[in-house]
Parts: sequence; structure tokens; C-alpha cells
Amino acid sequence: MFYGEYKHSIDRKGRLILPAKFREACKEYRIDRFFLTRGLDKCIFMFTEDEWRVQEQKFKTMSFTKQETRSFNRMFFSGAVDTAPDKQGRFIIPQYLKEYADIKKDTIFIGVSNRIEIWNRKSWHAFYENSSDSFEQIAENILNL
Repeated sequence: MFYGEYKHSIDRKGRLILPAKFREACKEYRIDRFFLTRGLDKCIFMFTEDEWRVQEQKFKTMSFTKQETRSFNRMFFSGAVDTAPDKQGRFIIPQYLKEYADIKKDTIFIGVSNRIEIWNRKSWHAFYENSSDSFEQIAENILNL
């Protein structure tokens, strides 16, 4: 549903605009609400409401008696906020999420199929540089190619 990389900057009113391709997908799939939360690798995860419910259900089945589960759930859900972009696709990221992802102005939206990731532009480039050389090896390990 969500694919590609798109550069955007936070405007003077503190808003980000959803990339046009993502807005098209939202129209096609009748998506008008998202959930933002702390992602992995210091990015922000952005889920559609339906996908958020799927992820939430997965985490509910995990044993809360395990320390790692409790810690992850606390970080993941305490950072969550719902947002509905306006008609132009603009929305505001809460300050605590911007601080978590070190986002000040320049961002990159990454479409990762069932979710969107919002990155500080420099952090994304560093991640990409560090990961691109091992892309094929990672594919072999996880896809059994």
C-alpha cells in the first residue's frame, strides 16, 4: 500500500505533509486516520487505523510477565498518538516523537508496505549507507534465497 522514499520538511507552523503518493493510497483505501508511535532505529512508525489494530492485537497476545514484553509495550504504546491529516495532507508530530527521532525540519517518509516510517533525513541516509552493503546477505538470511 505504501512504497517509496519522499523528502519533506516541517513547515513554519510545525506541520508535515503526507507525500502525494501516500495521499492517493489513502483515497483509494479510504484511510483518514493514522497512529504515530516510537519506531525502531529511531524513526517514527505511522500506521493506518486498521493496521494499528492488527499490531495492537499481536502485542496483546504477548505475555506481560516477561520483562522485555512489558518494556517494549510501554515504549510503543506510551508514545502512541492518533492523527487525522487535513484536506491537504498536513499533520503535526508531537514534540516528544520529534525528539525521539531527532526530527527538527528535514524528514524522509519511507513506505514500508503496511506502514510509513518518518525519519530524520540524516539518520535515514546513515541507516541506508550502513545497510545497503549487506542487503543481499540479509535477503539470503531472512528469505532463504
